[in-house]
Amino acid sequence: MNKKPIIVVAGEPYSIFLEIFFKSLKTTIIKNPIILIGSQKLITKQMLKLKYDFNINLISEYKLDFSLIDNKKINLIDVNFNFKKTFDKITSKSNSYINKSFEIALKLLKNNKCAGLINGPVSKKHFLKGRTLGITEYLAKKTSKNHEVAMLIYNKNLSVSPITTHLALKDVPKKISKKKILIHVKLINDFYKTNFNKKPKIAITGLNPHCESNFDNSEEGQVIIPAIKKLKQKKFNVDGPYPADTIFIKDFINKYDVIIGMYHDQVLTPMKALFNFDAINITLGLAFVRVSPDHGPNSSMLGKNKSNPKSLIEALKFLDN
Repeated sequence: MNKKPIIVVAGEPYSIFLEIFFKSLKTTIIKNPIILIGSQKLITKQMLKLKYDFNINLISEYKLDFSLIDNKKINLIDVNFNFKKTFDKITSKSNSYINKSFEIALKLLKNNKCAGLINGPVSKKHFLKGRTLGITEYLAKKTSKNHEVAMLIYNKNLSVSPITTHLALKDVPKKISKKKILIHVKLINDFYKTNFNKKPKIAITGLNPHCESNFDNSEEGQVIIPAIKKLKQKKFNVDGPYPADTIFIKDFINKYDVIIGMYHDQVLTPMKALFNFDAINITLGLAFVRVSPDHGPNSSMLGKNKSNPKSLIEALKFLDN
């Protein structure tokens, strides 16, 4: 097998990820080899609970032997995880297991030619608390790319990207800068050029309601409008700033490939309302391609076998070549 492997980190053990992983393997043919990093004991017990019967093919983390990889089985790098119950609540006790899983994945990505990384969701409250705002920033920190990454929620019809990610609203204005907007647009432009051979049409929102304010020195006047002018000078295909309450109406979204917002929920809320699970989270700017399903652990649905695998299927298809 000469295709590059897709590395998959199972993420939070008490999440729906393994359920949607099983469903994805059952319903979708992926040509690239898939290597899952997670707990063999946990996977076995969840398969029993959810009534799946995949064979497990153990793979060494120290040397990838493509001749041993078989996508009719779950190709697994086993990470030890001590748990008392198969299904339990999310706590910080999973942190070392999740961190070890990512460390193995990053080592594989550094030492081997891989198609990319997919990770299951993790708890921001427990795993990321005191570390970073999100996995985008966690991976940036792990790979020394602290200020040159961007989150892109991708759908072939429309994608969105927040300038700031999992940040309290009171802190958003302090983290918006002309430089950050310029870097953000360049990363998105490079992504579309590399993957789709096109120059994307990008709309940029304002921060304040209707892009207006009743005070001097607004973010639009001081930061966003000057950034857009600079981008236009550099021949990027950008427009704005647009009010966030109208940019997602049909007449606008049909004109653009990407909408960039100033904060997380400003663009992710309408994106999920429009496309539900038909979108994937891509980290731009890393040395490798990182994709994840666009949902959280959703532990309340754990063990019910009712979760939609659409987003993970799209993530696997994106890396399959």
